[in-house]
Amino acid sequence: MSETTGRTTVHEPADADALRETFARLAADDAARPLLVALDFDGTLAPLQDDPSRSRILPAGVEVLSRLAGADGLEIALVSGRAMNDLHALAEVPAGTYLVGSHGAERARVTRFGLDRDVVQLTDEQADRLAALGAEAAQVARGRDGVWVEQKPTAVVVHTRLAPPEVAEPAEAEAVALGERLGSGVLHGKDVVEISVLKASKGEAMAALRGELGAPVVVFAGDDVTDEHAFEVLGEHDVTVKVGDGATRARFRVADPDGMVAALAHLADHLADHLADQPAAQPEA
Repeated sequence: MSETTGRTTVHEPADADALRETFARLAADDAARPLLVALDFDGTLAPLQDDPSRSRILPAGVEVLSRLAGADGLEIALVSGRAMNDLHALAEVPAGTYLVGSHGAERARVTRFGLDRDVVQLTDEQADRLAALGAEAAQVARGRDGVWVEQKPTAVVVHTRLAPPEVAEPAEAEAVALGERLGSGVLHGKDVVEISVLKASKGEAMAALRGELGAPVVVFAGDDVTDEHAFEVLGEHDVTVKVGDGATRARFRVADPDGMVAALAHLADHLADHLADQPAAQPEA
């Protein structure tokens, strides 16, 4: 069954077996290089936690990202709503990994010596709006158990994961209204409303990174409604994966982070097999 929403068709994605078959074909396709594998963090590589500071990539995920990083013609990116410093502190990723934080407002690359990051510069007007957002978002959270505010370099975030529905729903509605009044962009995800003073989305971030790398094929996986922006900009030859339940534009679905890590391990296995099948380079005369 499928449902058309705007320009995009929402349908029931293919299952994990179909994803593994697609990964096997992709690993053998030299025309798909450089291949960009871009992944959300929370709910995709790391099981969701009530306390976001406790989120960690599954140990098997750390191992498979290291294997993928060693594959010729493959680039890895984490694309998250988290602030860059938070993402870097929690993500155990190999050197060379691109990090996209704050839904695309922050960008960096992991090196052996730390982060090589793009500096975000706000105008005076944007800085003033960010300060006003922080003050008014605090009013949204005040007196509401389980609701708290996170300050980012370009945004404020109202979190409601620990609040009961009767508290969370009006808090989120007020945060959305605040964003429409003072923000440049409002992202309403799972138990979270992010209000940014910059226009950014995972879709814009993915399009920009793909263009810079010249990647003919992109693998993108995510679990949240904010990841749908990336699914929407990617094409029919890309591999889009929804992690968990819910309506989606993605072509494939896996049940949880364990399933996503297992699928990535399948890709790494086939990439290694393909490399082993290549003829050895002949020494120059």
